[in-house]
Amino acid sequence: MEFSNKTVLVTGGSRGIGREIVKQFAERGAQVAIHYNSNRAAAEETLAMLDGKGHIIVQGDVSDAAQVKRVVDETVAAFGKLDILVNNAGIYDEHPIAEVSYDEWQDYWQRTIHTNLISAANLSYCAAHHMMQVGGGRIVNVSSRGSFRGEPTAPAYGASKAGMNQMGQSLAVALAPHNIFVATVAPGYVETEMALDILNSERGDGIRNQSPLGRVAKPEEVAYAVLFLASEGSKFMTGCIVDINGASYLRT
Repeated sequence: MEFSNKTVLVTGGSRGIGREIVKQFAERGAQVAIHYNSNRAAAEETLAMLDGKGHIIVQGDVSDAAQVKRVVDETVAAFGKLDILVNNAGIYDEHPIAEVSYDEWQDYWQRTIHTNLISAANLSYCAAHHMMQVGGGRIVNVSSRGSFRGEPTAPAYGASKAGMNQMGQSLAVALAPHNIFVATVAPGYVETEMALDILNSERGDGIRNQSPLGRVAKPEEVAYAVLFLASEGSKFMTGCIVDINGASYLRT
């Protein structure tokens, strides 16, 4: 997995899984655009960690279609091309149906679907049109185990990730003639800042014991799978969804 002369845009790249994806691409020679929405300090901290030169930071609210186009256009303007897009940005907000108001319910659904799914669709559209002009590329989506097993307290999140799975498979077929390959990873719980509270709570041991390994995934394990799916040797895996959950949830 060597990415010299490759350019990569990672959304939500300033923290957690995104930060590790950015670091691993940079270690293997890529030039990386670190996307963030509001936490510039975290993006600058990530930038300072990276091997190599020429990496950039790009800001934008990916739930806004106009800002999505600007993020992709700025990346292409800086690098001259875009070879790989990683759709990693996303939000998780609990909204149990029995506990929230109807107005709150609508707000959670709209924000989650726009941020997690529609943004990935718009980013894929904008990136794919640039990739078509240079002979191809890669799109890797970061979905979730919750897209298969359900998310009872965050149904909009589960639905958004299930939609991402199907979007990835549809685009894999549509874009293959253009030499653009699309794949998806579906992690379970990952040891990141976002999951820290729940992993340190009374539910933590139960979550870890869902896996026969007795732990949750490390960010680098998810990143490694993303890089593999973005590499030259994985073309025939286009359309796949790769589970990264330590056998905590097995599907047929």
